Parts: sequence; C-alpha cells; structure tokens
Amino acid sequence: MNTKSLYVTVRGKAYSFLVSKKAVWVGMLLLITTAVIMVLSTGIGSVYISPIQVIKSIFGFGESSNEMIVRSLRLPRIVVAVLVGAALAVSGALLQGVIRNPLASPDTVGITGGATLGAVSFFYFFSDKISIHLLPVFAVVGAFAASLIVYTLAWKQGVTPLRLVLIGIGFSAAMSALSYMMMISGPIILANQSMTFMTGSVYGVSWAKSVVPLLPWIIVLLPLMFVFSRHINIQEFGEDVARSVGSAVQRQRFLLMLFSVALAGAAVAFGGAIGFIGLMAPHIARKLVGPSFGALLPVSALMGAIVLLVADLIGRTLFSPLDIPAGVFTACIGAPFFVYLLYRTRSH
Repeated sequence: MNTKSLYVTVRGKAYSFLVSKKAVWVGMLLLITTAVIMVLSTGIGSVYISPIQVIKSIFGFGESSNEMIVRSLRLPRIVVAVLVGAALAVSGALLQGVIRNPLASPDTVGITGGATLGAVSFFYFFSDKISIHLLPVFAVVGAFAASLIVYTLAWKQGVTPLRLVLIGIGFSAAMSALSYMMMISGPIILANQSMTFMTGSVYGVSWAKSVVPLLPWIIVLLPLMFVFSRHINIQEFGEDVARSVGSAVQRQRFLLMLFSVALAGAAVAFGGAIGFIGLMAPHIARKLVGPSFGALLPVSALMGAIVLLVADLIGRTLFSPLDIPAGVFTACIGAPFFVYLLYRTRSH
C-alpha cells in the first residue's frame, strides 16, 4: 500500500505535520452534518420554520416574526448545545489520553460532579450578591477541587486506571448528595436551578447570560488543547520514549489536565451535568479516524456537538409541550455504553 496517498504534508518555516486524508473527509462530513442539524433543529418547534427561512433569518433577511423566533429564542440554545457538546467531548478525549484509560471522562473522574457542586454552591450562597458571569469560575473551581481529591484518594504507589474511575464514581455520588442537600434546604428558585444542573439541560439560555460568558472559555481553551495534545501521541509510546525525544512528560500532562478540567467545568456551568458525552464521543471518533490526537480532537468535538444537538432536539419535541432535559437522553445511551466499556476492559 502506498502510504503517501493516505496523507497530505503541511509544511512551514516553524512547523511540519501530516494530515490524514480520511480524517479531513470525515471532519468535513461531520462539519456539514453539524450545520444541517443546527439549521433543522432551529426550525423545528411549536412554530415550524423551513430551513431556507431559518438561514435567511440568521443572516437578517427573513420575516420579522421568524427572525425573532430564530435569533432570540432558538439559536442561542443551539449554539450553547454545540459549544457544550464539543467542550465535553474534547475534555473526555484528553482525559482518556492523559490518564491512558478508555473509561475516563469528566463524569467518571469526578469533574462533572465537582463542577455541579460548585455551580449549586454559587446559586446557594452568591446568586443574589455577585454577577452571574462568575458562575463558570465557581464551576471550574469545583471541578479542580474534585479532581485533586479524587486523584489523591486514588494514589497508592501510583494510580491505576480502574481505581481512579471507581473512586471518581463514588466521589461523584457524594458530591451529588451534597448538591441535593443544598437544593432542598434552600429557596424554591434554588431547587429549580439546581435540578436543571443535576439533569443537564440547555433550556432557557440566552446570548447575554450563556453564549457570551461561555464563548471566551471555548475560544481560549480549545486551541490550546489542540496545540498541546500532539504531545500525547508521543507519550503513547511510553514515558521513556517520550523523554528520549525531549518531551517534558509531567509538565505536559499537568497542562493538559488543567485545560481539560477547566473546559469541562465551563461546559457544566452552562449546560449542567450532561453525562456520558465525554465518554462516548471520543470512542466514536477513534473508530472513525484512529487514535492520533491531531484528528481525534476535532472529530470528537463535532461528534459531541452532534450528540447533544440530537438529544436536545428529541427532548424538546418528542414529548411536547414538555421539555425533557438533554442529559436524560445522553444518560440512556451512555450508561449501557459505559457498562460495555467496563466489561471490555475488565482484565486490565
């Protein structure tokens, strides 16, 4: 087989890397699929708007009534679903690479639980005192604190993948219990806000309160993760090989974990505890484009966005007029998927 026909070389004065043609085609197909689902999802609701009218309304050429529905009511929800799904998927892919555990995800290592507890604590103690724009900070701090505690508890002359996941699941349950305790002991508005976080939903988002505060986290963290993730490819050959080629293994792992936890915490702050996207999307992407992180991360991001878009669309249309949280449907698919992975890795 001529391997040259499978890759395209991109070179510059300061860089040189290979791009898989298959990864390019898969990425383009998923990007088009994401755009199509976004347009269709924006048009489907109590008032149906055709795809052509949706596109016209997005660019300001539609009917005034359609523009209000599309640009003010539906589009912020669609954009947040894409951003949150992509963030959770990329965070999960990096965790699986850094921890070298196929079961790792923001849910299973306690990041989601910690971020949720941080967000609920914000509503419980500070929601009427400080700006809502500080909500991601509380969620990220909660995610970091939970990650540190889980890693410390899992340490016993090193950290085995299975021990880390099992302790993460147990600690997540404890944080969930604390969140419920604050929820039932506070005012009714806290209970409503907390329940949204506990189930995971992009209901009730807006440009000012959700998209604008979340966007900087995505714009800053995703490119950094794409740049630093190339070091994981070297670390796949083992620490000795990575060090022999000049890779600062521990520093790079720390930075990638830092980025992963921050990204997952920000996603949970605005999407709630949407489970299993960070577990499923990287595995699906790995089946499509292989294990190289140069292709795996963008494809994982697109898969995460697609999964959450579809889950949210089903949640708000299948049981109309009820709006079922998207996290319910991701859990219905993700829980059996997790059991399958646990069974497949039982001998490791």
